[in-house]
Amino acid sequence: MNEIRAIEAEQMKAEVDSFHIGDTVKVHFKIVEGKNERIQVYEGLVIAFKNSQVGKTFTVRKNSYGVGVERVFPIHSPRIARVELVRPGKVRRAKLYYIRDKIGKAAKIKELIIKKKPRAKTGAAPAPAPAPAEVSS
Repeated sequence: MNEIRAIEAEQMKAEVDSFHIGDTVKVHFKIVEGKNERIQVYEGLVIAFKNSQVGKTFTVRKNSYGVGVERVFPIHSPRIARVELVRPGKVRRAKLYYIRDKIGKAAKIKELIIKKKPRAKTGAAPAPAPAPAEVSS
C-alpha cells in the first residue's frame, strides 16, 4: 500500500492553480497531433469537483453554438499546462448540475466581488511640508 502512495505522490503536481466552483476559467491543455504538440484553450464554468488524491477532477461546462458541452479534466494531469481564472463566481452549492437545465440569462452565475487591499505607496517618500517662518520682533 505504501508503494502505491509513493507512486501517487510522484504524479501529483507540486503547485495547483487556485479556483473554485462557480468560477469561469480557461483551461490550457496540451494536444498531441502526430508529432506536433499544441496548447488548446477550453473556457467555461466550473460546475463540479470530484475529490480523491491524484485522481482529483473538475468539470467545466460551456455553450458551443447553442449546445452545452461538458469536459472533465484531471487536476494533476501533465497535459494541463495551466488553469487561468477569468471571473470568480459567487455560488452557495458544491455542485452546479442545475445549470444544465437553464438557458440563456438564467444560466449565469453572479460574479464574486473581491475587495482589494489598499496598496502601500511605492516610490519616493512625499516631500515634507515647509516649516512656518519665524517672526522676530
